[in-house]
Amino acid sequence: ALVVAETTALAAEAAERVEVEYEPLPPVVHARDAMAPDAPLLWSDCANNLALTCEVGDKDAADTAFATAAHIVRLDSWIHRVTGSPMEPRAVVGEYDAARDHYTLRAGSGRGVVQTRERLALTLGVPVENCRAVFGDMGGNFGTRNAFTPEFALMPWAARRVGRPVKWTATRQECFLTDYQARDLTSDAELALDAEGNFLGLRGINTLNLGAYTVYFWPLRKGLSMMQSIYRIPAVHFQGHAVLTNTAPIAVYRSAGRPEAIFMIERLIDLAAEQCGFDRVELRRRNLVKSDAMPFTNGVGVTYDSGDYPACMAEALAASDWDGYAKRKEESSARGRCRGIAVANYIEVTSGIPRERAELTVCPDGTVELIAGTMSSGQGHETSFPQLVCDWLQIPFERVRYTANDTDRVSVGGGSHSGRSMRLVSIAVGDAVDALLAKGKTIAAQILQAPEAEITFAEGAFSTASGASVDLWETAAASPDGLASFGDITNRAGGYPYGAHVCELEVDPETGDTDILRWTAVDDVGLAVNPLILHGQAHGAVAQGLGQALMESIHYDPETAQLLTGSFMDYAMPRAITTPPVDTIITEVPASSHPHGVRPGGEGGTTPALGVVINAIVDALSDYGVTHIEMPATPQRIWQAIQSAKQG
Repeated sequence: ALVVAETTALAAEAAERVEVEYEPLPPVVHARDAMAPDAPLLWSDCANNLALTCEVGDKDAADTAFATAAHIVRLDSWIHRVTGSPMEPRAVVGEYDAARDHYTLRAGSGRGVVQTRERLALTLGVPVENCRAVFGDMGGNFGTRNAFTPEFALMPWAARRVGRPVKWTATRQECFLTDYQARDLTSDAELALDAEGNFLGLRGINTLNLGAYTVYFWPLRKGLSMMQSIYRIPAVHFQGHAVLTNTAPIAVYRSAGRPEAIFMIERLIDLAAEQCGFDRVELRRRNLVKSDAMPFTNGVGVTYDSGDYPACMAEALAASDWDGYAKRKEESSARGRCRGIAVANYIEVTSGIPRERAELTVCPDGTVELIAGTMSSGQGHETSFPQLVCDWLQIPFERVRYTANDTDRVSVGGGSHSGRSMRLVSIAVGDAVDALLAKGKTIAAQILQAPEAEITFAEGAFSTASGASVDLWETAAASPDGLASFGDITNRAGGYPYGAHVCELEVDPETGDTDILRWTAVDDVGLAVNPLILHGQAHGAVAQGLGQALMESIHYDPETAQLLTGSFMDYAMPRAITTPPVDTIITEVPASSHPHGVRPGGEGGTTPALGVVINAIVDALSDYGVTHIEMPATPQRIWQAIQSAKQG
């Protein structure tokens, strides 16, 4: 039921008059519970509530590795559910022009205007040319708003029926109830080692809670592909289950699936060090994939392109003063605090919609217009994309005009997700620049009365050996068709950013409170187009990761499936006071899978954060005999772990 009124108060009052008859059914909110034989079914045609079951790797090889192992460590853990909490709630304006039978949608989605327009037309059952999508600035997304949500179609649909534009803005409570949520993966995994500490095998079962409807399988899929991270593990085998429950649907969320995978392998390595008597740094160093082994195909068939993983971890350890930690721990002990430190390596696989387009037009007003089909939600596209153009055309930055987010101007584009924006736009812009210069040389040769082969380009102008020249705008003015070009590319090569993070913290054993003292982040991006933006991305990514590790958590009542964390009174978010100083270091080993060497750079801090925070907390509590803490590691949970350990 959709209620439309002239004011929010009237709409709320009218909505109260809508009577709905409900038939309560037994709910289930946890994935493993939903798979039980006696669990209530959400959908009659979906046995055991299983939307997908799969397996990756080589089961026989993994079983053989475990049969011959000197050591086996196991971890059964839950990477719990969170929500994205973007800066502003969801908001949509729908318009309808009866004279043209034309719909306009104004909103925001990381999938971008092109896909949103196509989905709007499909949902309304009208030709795509009868629809327009226009997006404005977007304060945060992180993937949870990358899907087409019901209001996107309902507002334009309603606008046609009432003859006026219709706007809907969610309350924050409605966002908690209806935003797509994230994570919620249960993983039961084992790591096999030989007597010297060489990794032999990795196996387990990953179970993803999809919520009530299937939106994406990507978090399960990408997590399964990265379970061994950047370590040499010859035999890997995992089962994967995607399970339906009476909860909000799960979608992609910053580094979908990879923080879960890295959490599991990094926890297993620390458990192996503790249980089997290995040094945790040396255990990692011994098993890292070496640079001369690249490209490296992991145990489930994913090929990492290039990188220097040992050098990255070494830089993180040096920058964090790992060797000086013992002295700092003594100082903390003297104050009655438990100090802990941990290092975590990570890798991501980024892909996304493979097609992207960039258009360049030399304009009479002295600018060059760049049109691209991605959607910025805080990544700084308005800065970094024009940088490519001004660098390659050698013109001032202020002479590049960037246009996006309107299907009246943008014809092709995959939006922003899976680290695809700079990775694909840079290729498309590069092709567009090459095409523009090729056209420009032909026109300039005619203007300058010189052989085209002798024309050179530099500092925004075409020149001859004699010194005669015409700039881009003079060249465009001399052509009846102007000067424009495009790059329309389809690139299916994945991107594999990697890095190493070190977290150092203190725990107050009397209260369980955790204070993160130092965070050192080394992230390899292949090519840093704008380092300042990358440093900012790293800071934000770390904050998101530690938020989940320490405080954020979505809770449903298992008896009623009612949401218990429906506001910021119940859902804790990281603030400035809980976010540590982050020492970000960017390294640039060119990605061999990309023509310009670019790796994505926006998700690195989130990916290792869960594992490195929990490992550091467990290290801090090791004197009490605490071996594991489930997330979120709240003060209450930490205090209870200490008390349980004291009691044996």
